[in-house]
Amino acid sequence: MHRSSSRACYRVLVRGYTKNYFHAFTDVLVPLFETSYDFNREVRFLVTDFRPKWMNRFLPIFKNLSRYDVINLDKDDRVLCFPRAIVGLRRHADLSVDPSPSPKGYSMVDFVRFMRRVYSLKRDSVVGTKRPRLLIITREETRKFVNTKDIVHLATEMGYEVVVSEGQADLAQFSRVVNSCDVMMGVHGAGLTNIVFLPTNAVLIQIVPWGGLNWAARICFEEPSKEMKLKYLEYSISEEESTVIGQYMRNHSVFKDPGSIRKQGWNALKEVFLDKQDVNLDLRRFKPVLERALELVHTHSRE
Repeated sequence: MHRSSSRACYRVLVRGYTKNYFHAFTDVLVPLFETSYDFNREVRFLVTDFRPKWMNRFLPIFKNLSRYDVINLDKDDRVLCFPRAIVGLRRHADLSVDPSPSPKGYSMVDFVRFMRRVYSLKRDSVVGTKRPRLLIITREETRKFVNTKDIVHLATEMGYEVVVSEGQADLAQFSRVVNSCDVMMGVHGAGLTNIVFLPTNAVLIQIVPWGGLNWAARICFEEPSKEMKLKYLEYSISEEESTVIGQYMRNHSVFKDPGSIRKQGWNALKEVFLDKQDVNLDLRRFKPVLERALELVHTHSRE
């Protein structure tokens, strides 16, 4: 029998879509913070469906929420005694913390500050810079930029220092890259979850693929970015900027009535608009968005 003097324990389930970077944060890590942060690390985490590789990647977050080792319930056959046990996590919305249940009213601003502390990130907010750093989040398989070099050339001519990355498994290293940037842009997808490492008042530019996906863009990243005190810009591509234009006739419902594809269910939507679509940005059309991002960065740098 094992007795613990910690104030509480939480049973954490690690499965479902948590292999996806976005879902790892929105389904586990943010709810874990929301549910346990008030305990000031006097809490133990009991994990089922334990995945060593996943746990090792995010272990610094667990260690900063609890002063105790994580317990793998799948392999631990001891009788564990705690003064209080809570099964599951409190979840509000995608990448969101509800401040009302917490005595101290913790919010996503606090989660972002927590992440900076976990990974020792230096920048709390955007500061004056003559050449803002732009991070372009690329993708390897779906929803890729097909003209990344042209985007880099345009942004450089406009005065940006450009960083291009798909992301890295080493969160400690990549979080520093993100935190060093003033603007981050990318096509709607898990890579945009890295906004949790941006400094306050940085700018997120979300590129929304063709197919009427603005609702997903709003829920997944627009609303959370505003809760994190970031500036948000959105660019919805036209059908001419989508590679689906080479896959379907122009009179197909993909162009004439994208809503009819969505009505067929998630699998149909995912196949057509998420899995089989890349992005060829019209730079003349997109340039004003980069100009607006520059204005926002310089405005907050002067404040």
